Amino acid sequence: MNETDRKILNEIQSDFPISSQPYHDLGRRLNLTEDEVIEAVARLKNEGIIRRIGGNFNSARLNFVSTLCAAKVPEDKIDMFVEVVNDYPGVTHNYLRKNPYNIWFTFIAEKMAHIDDALKEIAEKTGVTEILNMPAEKMFKIKVDFEV
Repeated sequence: MNETDRKILNEIQSDFPISSQPYHDLGRRLNLTEDEVIEAVARLKNEGIIRRIGGNFNSARLNFVSTLCAAKVPEDKIDMFVEVVNDYPGVTHNYLRKNPYNIWFTFIAEKMAHIDDALKEIAEKTGVTEILNMPAEKMFKIKVDFEV
């Protein structure tokens, strides 16, 4: 990774331009051409350094609910369970942990009933019945940028 890559990564973490030509705008801010920014971002995405570019929304302000889920998944079912869970559009994070509840994921939806229904479906599809649903009572959101 070169210095240009680092500058681009530092800039886009929390200040990606919302415009008709975001890569042009980034280039102007970083003294690069639009093509240089596009090529660097594409390369960083192909290399797996950039996972995604997209908005982060305050789900509570949009009247959505969120929950943290934890499941006890037998080792031989982990890959299948994760694949099923990740098919749900409201799942935003999914982690393997060293814990009896070894798969943890977050789920956001318009109504808790939607999440409850989805968790029942996941249990039926996977045979994993021990899934905890731990809704957020209060959100403590922090902004995190990683200096590259």
